[in-house]
Amino acid sequence: MDAANNERILGYFIEEAKEHLETLEKGILELSSVIDDAEMVNEMFRAAHSIKGGAAMLGYTSIQKTAHRLEDSFKVLRDQKVNVDEKLESLFLQGYDFLQDLIESLESPTGFSNADAEKVVAKAEPNFVELQEYLTKLVAGGTSSTEETTPTKTTAEDGPTEIRKILKQMLAIFKQEATLESRQKLQQFCQKLSKIAPHEEGWIALVETAQKAVSNPKYSYRLLAPVIIKELKQGSDYLELGKANLIVASDGLDKLATAKSPQILITLEPTAAAKTLMKVFNKQQLAQLVKLIQTNV
Repeated sequence: MDAANNERILGYFIEEAKEHLETLEKGILELSSVIDDAEMVNEMFRAAHSIKGGAAMLGYTSIQKTAHRLEDSFKVLRDQKVNVDEKLESLFLQGYDFLQDLIESLESPTGFSNADAEKVVAKAEPNFVELQEYLTKLVAGGTSSTEETTPTKTTAEDGPTEIRKILKQMLAIFKQEATLESRQKLQQFCQKLSKIAPHEEGWIALVETAQKAVSNPKYSYRLLAPVIIKELKQGSDYLELGKANLIVASDGLDKLATAKSPQILITLEPTAAAKTLMKVFNKQQLAQLVKLIQTNV
C-alpha cells in the first residue's frame, strides 16, 4: 500500500475517532443521567470498541490498549447496575483525556511517537486500575464516594485534573442555548474552580473575572466561550507548573467582565476580522455594518 493510501486511511480513522470521542465526552459529562439510558451506554461502548478496532488495524497499539480499557469499563456500565457519583465520573473523564491525547497526537506537527505514546499508556494505567476497582466496588454494593462520611479533599496534585473536568462541563454548557439557568450553572462552576486553589490570588481574580463575564446576558456564548475556556485552561497550566504568580486575566477578559455593552475582540488582519464579525452578527446586522463602512470610507 503506497504512502498516499496510508495517509488517506489514517485521515479516515482520525475523522471517525473524533466523532467517537464526541460521543464519549458527551456521555461521560452527563453520566449520572446517561446511566439510565441503555442505548446511550451501549453507544459509548461501541464508540470505544470502534476506536480500538481502527487503531489495531493501523498498528497503533497504544491507542488500541487505551480504548480497550475504556471499552471494558463501559461494558460494566452496560451489563451491571451502577450508581454513578462524582468520583466515577472523574475516573472516566481522566481515562477519556488519555485517549483523546493519544488520538490528537496523530495530527501533531512533530508526528506520532510510539515512545511518547507508551509513556501516556503507562501514565494512564493507574487510573484505569482504580476505575475498574471502583466499578467492582460499586457493583458489589460498596459505598460510593458521595456517601462516605469523610469527604475527599482536592489536593494540589488533583487540582489540574479537577479543573479540566469542570472546564469540559462548562464547554458543554457553552454549546447549548444561553439561558438564565445555564448562566447560573456556569457561575456555579466558576465558584467550584475558585475553591480548588483558594490561596492563589491570581487564580481567584481570574475566576472571578470569568464569572462576571458569564453573568452578563448581553454577551453570547459564542463570544464568551473561547476567551473564558482558553484563559482558565492557561491559568490551570500555571498552577500545575507551580507558576501561579503568572496568572492574570487578559485585557480582553477584563473588558468582557466590566464593559456595559458587548465587546468584540478582533484581530487587525482583515480576513480573520471578517470571520469574527460573521460569527457574531446575523445577516441583517452584517448588511447594516457593510453599509456604514461604505458610507464612511
